[in-house]
Amino acid sequence: MTAAALIYLDYAATTPLDPRVAERMREVQSSAYFNPASNHVAGRQSARIVAEAAADLGALLNVEPASIIWTSGATESNNLAILGAAKQRAHRGRHLVTMRTEHKAVVDVFRALEKAGFDVTWLTPGPDGQLNLETFEAALRDDTQLVSIMQINNETGIVQDIEAIGRICRSRKILFHVDAAQAVGKVPVDVSALQVDLMSMTAHKFYGPKGIGALYVARGTALEPQMFGGGQQMRLRPGTLPVDLIAGLGAAAAVAVHRIDDDLENLVMLKERLWSGIRSIEGVSLNGSVRGTYPGILNVSIADIEGESLLLALEPLCVATGSACNSQSQEPSYVLRALGRSDQEAQSAIRFSLGRQSSKEDIDFAISAYRSAVRKLRSLAPGVAA
Repeated sequence: MTAAALIYLDYAATTPLDPRVAERMREVQSSAYFNPASNHVAGRQSARIVAEAAADLGALLNVEPASIIWTSGATESNNLAILGAAKQRAHRGRHLVTMRTEHKAVVDVFRALEKAGFDVTWLTPGPDGQLNLETFEAALRDDTQLVSIMQINNETGIVQDIEAIGRICRSRKILFHVDAAQAVGKVPVDVSALQVDLMSMTAHKFYGPKGIGALYVARGTALEPQMFGGGQQMRLRPGTLPVDLIAGLGAAAAVAVHRIDDDLENLVMLKERLWSGIRSIEGVSLNGSVRGTYPGILNVSIADIEGESLLLALEPLCVATGSACNSQSQEPSYVLRALGRSDQEAQSAIRFSLGRQSSKEDIDFAISAYRSAVRKLRSLAPGVAA
């Protein structure tokens, strides 16, 4: 099946490369594909490109370019931030706080720290997915050294109050890490106003290339390196920098500065159109909310139908049953189970995630395909009304 025949509504998994980003990468590959650590003129040329990309990302986040560490993506950024902070501050205390609904790239890091002797408090959100701030503050202890809360949930689109959480952490001198993979480049993110110490991001979630991400590290925040082998990037993340990928991330950030407001306005309209088109189906339920969440994600469950069968019946519509990193698992979504959904509700969930190239025609196709697939699968199930 050709790409042209697909209806792509899985932007939370990855976004297509913006043409302006691709063009910038081609320019760098053809004229400045050198080692930016080299002292000769070619190396200095590549170093300037890296600095320009850092300035573009810094402008998007309202941070100093010097606070940006390049990584291979949000997974590496999360590992460096969480492991690096927890180990560096272990002598002060070994208590850590996170949520049960975090991405696996955060959950599995905290599981590893538990095995290493750290004490982790796993907070459960309310049925609406929101973290109760009183519950959060009550979980903090004198030996709490690190909190990690994601900004936008990758399965439900639920947005946490990062500013309020950051304010609480700052008042207690607790480091605050945010997995912002679904937020940076998609919604306004003013890191300086959020009182965040560490923030993870990745280019391919906002129309940049795969294989490149970044970690914001606030001034004065010390991390224990997790990789060794060179003096690059303040020895926090050694290795030769991929100049073309970094240039691509910078270009994606520069585009996002001018596109975020228009993108959000379009996504709000499309999400409401999609929900209006399927909400009347018997047994359908919303996981999260149409409003008060990121408008690029709509997650719905359906009674009497199994999600994998529904996913296959929806082709050539590209949607997901949950996080892309768990797509091969037959287990119900741990995120939806944490919200109080039953196994059947979690297993029947479909995540529609919309993006910059999504159109009304795509949404109307999705509505028709979803309604048709539900009717077909219910007609094949004995005793279930179509």
